[in-house]
Amino acid sequence: MRYNTKMKPVGFAFSDIFLRHETPPWHPDRPERLIAAIDELKRAGLWDKLKHLSSRRATWEDIARVHDSSYIERVKTLGTGALEEETFLSEHSLEAACFAAGSLLEAIDCAKNGEFRRAFCAVRPPGHHAETSRGMGFCIFNNVAIAARYAQTIGYRKVFIIDFDVHHGNGTQQIFEDDNTVFFFSSHQANLYPASGYEHERGKDAGTGFTYNVLMQPGSGDRDYLEIYESILPPLMKRFFPDLVLVSAGYDIHAADPLAAVRVSNEGIRAMVASILHSTYAPVVFVLEGGYHFPSLSDSVRITIREMLR
Repeated sequence: MRYNTKMKPVGFAFSDIFLRHETPPWHPDRPERLIAAIDELKRAGLWDKLKHLSSRRATWEDIARVHDSSYIERVKTLGTGALEEETFLSEHSLEAACFAAGSLLEAIDCAKNGEFRRAFCAVRPPGHHAETSRGMGFCIFNNVAIAARYAQTIGYRKVFIIDFDVHHGNGTQQIFEDDNTVFFFSSHQANLYPASGYEHERGKDAGTGFTYNVLMQPGSGDRDYLEIYESILPPLMKRFFPDLVLVSAGYDIHAADPLAAVRVSNEGIRAMVASILHSTYAPVVFVLEGGYHFPSLSDSVRITIREMLR
């Protein structure tokens, strides 16, 4: 029997600090992404149904479980400007990045305390491209990786990370590729940035077999994704039997998103989220990654939250 989540609250993390991470006018990751998603949750009557979490800043100790000290110092001393191509720091970006990671830590603490079994962290900057010693792809710190390592310090032994962003979560894979306590599962469009995540990449050393990549061809739609999320993913989760599930939720898989060429519909998003939630007994925390078409991003967040509330 699956854990009964009826009448249980869903945690939700958001802070105005995320809106103060500024990027150039042409940049896809703009504050308006979150504004549109929050407005949609309020319009749909879901905002007041959520358990809103207190803001929390990840400490340097939290971040250093994942990132090299030399990289952390570089980010701290840069101030403003380009960290890497298309990855920028403005006056408040460092604080936003620390609170983005901290939102997941707060959600994990609340889940551990039994306050809820499901949570959604609406954060920016995103994180899944950030490697141990490098930020890239709009990402400064790897939110989901910091969360996984933190979770293991408070009693969660085995963490399953699902990444359905249209771009491969190269940073998350790199951080955990030799670790058999963290399973990394990613579906992403083939031959797209950052040109990694091939199916032969299965981890290394002790982590061999604990990385699983699925390349989606341009034009892939609901049927293709549901084959992955209803047939391939659940048995992997069952075998690994995680204590905690973290989801890098990149809604740039939506058919309307301008940065990719896969074609998932609103119904496809709903079915994918439902399959993830129904495939585990463990607490599940979603964290926002990509999604750059405001209407489809807003729809996708609303659909995810509604599914989590069921």
